Amino acid sequence: MDDTDADRAAVQPLVNQIDMYPLSMFDGKQKHRDWSKQTKFPSQDSGSGAETAWVVPATFLETLSVVLRDAAPLPGEEARYAEVRAVIAAAEEDPSLKAAMVGEATKAEQDLVTPLFQFRNYGLPLADHWTTQSNGASFGTDYFTRTAVAKSNIFVNKPTETKYFYQDLDQAGTRLNGKSHYAVTFAKGQLPPVKGFWSLTLYNQHHFFAPNAIKRYSVGTKNKDLKTNPDGSLTIFIQADTPTDPTQRANWLPVPAGEEFSLYIRAYWPESAVMDGSWTPPPVEKA
Repeated sequence: MDDTDADRAAVQPLVNQIDMYPLSMFDGKQKHRDWSKQTKFPSQDSGSGAETAWVVPATFLETLSVVLRDAAPLPGEEARYAEVRAVIAAAEEDPSLKAAMVGEATKAEQDLVTPLFQFRNYGLPLADHWTTQSNGASFGTDYFTRTAVAKSNIFVNKPTETKYFYQDLDQAGTRLNGKSHYAVTFAKGQLPPVKGFWSLTLYNQHHFFAPNAIKRYSVGTKNKDLKTNPDGSLTIFIQADTPTDPTQRANWLPVPAGEEFSLYIRAYWPESAVMDGSWTPPPVEKA
């Protein structure tokens, strides 16, 4: 889908053919649902703008017990499950032991899990402060990366389907902030090499889209009006205020004024250069 009103209207009939309903309603006939008219529900956050805190240390043990019953162990995890269940059982019999465990869960949430929300705190380090991971959606027993991705992302595919690159810092290692202007320049022939499509998305400090006047939250293959430089390179201008130059406006990715933000490249159906690491994203240069 291109980033145009015409294309958004064109894909709607296809989207309307995607539905889910109880098996009892199945009659062998194609169903349609007009998703554009569905009720939109407000966020359930506390007003801070951050994501809902789904894991509460005080009830972690009870929740963990439910999760272990709901999610069957992967091959080789049976012994690990048995160990954890034994610990939960011991806590249920000894209030002091349970209190100690809740205390440790609270410290783990604060000292280990919360910092993993920041992309720069996990993953494989690349040039110019970008990071990535190579086992998304197939973590196996890599519980650390699984936790980090679950904390910082909404969802990831396997690397052969989508490769992800994360950025919190500019080329000098300073935290990205809407107080400054930035530029990301892809050299001629060095756009993310994909068989599918690519995108450069901007997220606010809570890893949500940053509202802006032109309703642009990412740039990439879908944008047919991006302007290249005379040498064939492509520069994306990342700043809060509207660029005065027409070329810069066409390539503008708005940021929240005076707030920290992050950048995120998705390469869908990546070529081998992405998979083997011979291609990495260019630096985020402070203008």
